[in-house]
Amino acid sequence: MERQSRTCTNALDMPANTREAKLDLVKKHIKPYPDFPSKGILFRDICPILKDPAALTAVIDLFEEHVRQMQPQVELIVGLDARGFLFGPLLAQRLGVGFVLIRKKGKLPGPTVSVAYTLEYGQAEVEMQEDAVAPGQKVLLIDDLLATGGTLWAACELLKKNKAEVLGCMVVIELKDLHGSERVESTVFSLVQY
Repeated sequence: MERQSRTCTNALDMPANTREAKLDLVKKHIKPYPDFPSKGILFRDICPILKDPAALTAVIDLFEEHVRQMQPQVELIVGLDARGFLFGPLLAQRLGVGFVLIRKKGKLPGPTVSVAYTLEYGQAEVEMQEDAVAPGQKVLLIDDLLATGGTLWAACELLKKNKAEVLGCMVVIELKDLHGSERVESTVFSLVQY
């Protein structure tokens, strides 16, 4: 699978030192918690980013820069339950496009479409409202973290089921050792990799 470059190189780029300063600010606000939620897991918490207006602005600035350069044709930002809901509307507002929710099964009113998928510990299902995305609409998915890729894969499948054109996926953190981007059949852009 061909991957897009993690750095953007055209005239619209923010100066490298500004981009690097923003990335450093984001990284500084990701707090590690060893042995959470179980022994041997190092949890990367984004809550400090949300608490700090400058760090949150940096995340949205970096996502906006990427989208304007790599996917300017985007028509909708699609956020995954629940942390994609934190970043997605802010980015959509900046880009002047709409925002759509993908939720866990049973959380949305009206007719819905769903996709089931397998997790390491069982089954799960995600859904969206039947009329949320029009056929052919160009969408980008956003979430806080890419680990094994199950939820992001299911979200992509759900959008394809509705005949949307998935331009790519964006996450704040990607856990590279878990190879989640290999499971997702779309380009993944991550701000921070561990």
